[in-house]
Amino acid sequence: MTMSVMLDVQRAANAPDLPRGGELQRWVEAALSTVGADRPGGLELTIRFVDADEGAELNLRYRGRDAPTNVLAFPFEAPPGTGEWPLIGDLVLCVPVVVREAAEQHKEASAHWAHLIVHGVLHLLGHDHLEPAEAEAMEALETAILDRLGFPPPYEAETHVDDERSN
Repeated sequence: MTMSVMLDVQRAANAPDLPRGGELQRWVEAALSTVGADRPGGLELTIRFVDADEGAELNLRYRGRDAPTNVLAFPFEAPPGTGEWPLIGDLVLCVPVVVREAAEQHKEASAHWAHLIVHGVLHLLGHDHLEPAEAEAMEALETAILDRLGFPPPYEAETHVDDERSN
């Protein structure tokens, strides 16, 4: 059974290799199905592509870091007493940072976009990499998901993904 996922994709910045809806949908569904995040009625999330100014502003406001980062994850928590909502949160990807990283790490753009989408979705589901054991487990999960999607291991050419949970 295919998981029902509704994506709201916002493009406040653009690039030649920016992933399109079908790719995003496939990557999100792969991450969600791997960790058993299916809910009756499906799930919703927003993916927003931003420029360096918006990325830096959000990173400063929510993480106290005065520079843009590749991906920020904002998990959604329903207000008490409202029941279970299908919305799991928002991902914000800073286009110039991701494009630069892909070039610096000699990765295909689609492989890096897929990695950061998978990485962000795992954050929305509560995974983290603040402690070494958490990082190892999360990296293994990302690598397995990306392998099933046909991408190479994401951590062979880089030391880490520079993000943390935003709240």
